[in-house]
Amino acid sequence: MQIILVSRTKRVPKTFDLADRRLRYRLAATALAAVLALAGVGATVALAVASPRDRALAEITQLHQQVAKQNGQLVDVRKDAQRDIDALAAKLGQLQAQSTRLNALGERLAQMGKLDSNEFNFDEQPAVGGVEDANDSAYALPQALDTGIDQLASRFDSQQAQLSALQSLLLDAKIESNLKPTGMPVDGYISSYFGGRPDPFSGHAAYHTGLDISTPTGTPVRAVAEGMVTFAGIRSGYGDVIEIDHGNGYMTRYAHNSTLVVRPGQRVHVGDVIAKAGSTGRSTGSHVHFEVWYKGNVVNPLAYVRNHR
Repeated sequence: MQIILVSRTKRVPKTFDLADRRLRYRLAATALAAVLALAGVGATVALAVASPRDRALAEITQLHQQVAKQNGQLVDVRKDAQRDIDALAAKLGQLQAQSTRLNALGERLAQMGKLDSNEFNFDEQPAVGGVEDANDSAYALPQALDTGIDQLASRFDSQQAQLSALQSLLLDAKIESNLKPTGMPVDGYISSYFGGRPDPFSGHAAYHTGLDISTPTGTPVRAVAEGMVTFAGIRSGYGDVIEIDHGNGYMTRYAHNSTLVVRPGQRVHVGDVIAKAGSTGRSTGSHVHFEVWYKGNVVNPLAYVRNHR
């Protein structure tokens, strides 16, 4: 098939043979280019008409996506902050518990050391002060606050260890003090001292192994130190006797009692009533004969009864 194009200017007519493959390819390419050109023009016209609305919708969609992403990040931040707050609350609770223990320990030490309660009042906050810093900055940063709490906890641990050691020393001193005879065993006055004296019955020279403390019959006789009652009964010349072993080399004897309150094997504490004063045995009147023995030897009780715990 052939196509003949005749020009009005009387030029030679052009003949196109459609059987030619190259010609068909050129015509197909031309037609495709025309179609693409028309499609581009249509798309350009469509964008020109609808682009403002579509761009606005696209921007809104993008904003929604950003807001959703930021909400997710905010939830994560809140979770992290809550975890930090929970951790700080737990540390604060531990510090409060340590502070309570330190206060209780301090009060016990103040009582043991007989310190002035007004000077060491653990129910009140310590007085603090200082010049205001004009360039102060926020200290409560998470890292700084966490570091400060850790340092305070470490200081509490160190102080508690030191106070516990001090308590042990004071307790050891108190126990040792309680085991040493101290003070008068009965209210009264010393009517006969330790050492040489005339025998009250024969008038001959004699050696007195204790102190005689004159007191009315029935007056409570008290232990002058902690210990174990090793004897409660009658001894020749002593009448009704109480003997207490204090476990540190000391033994005390209380004689001429009218009544014995404790029994052998009984543990007694400082100030416990162990007997009632009387005049049993070799005695001229109601009194308490008081002896102190140390490592098997009788010693002068005067220094012990005049001492104070």
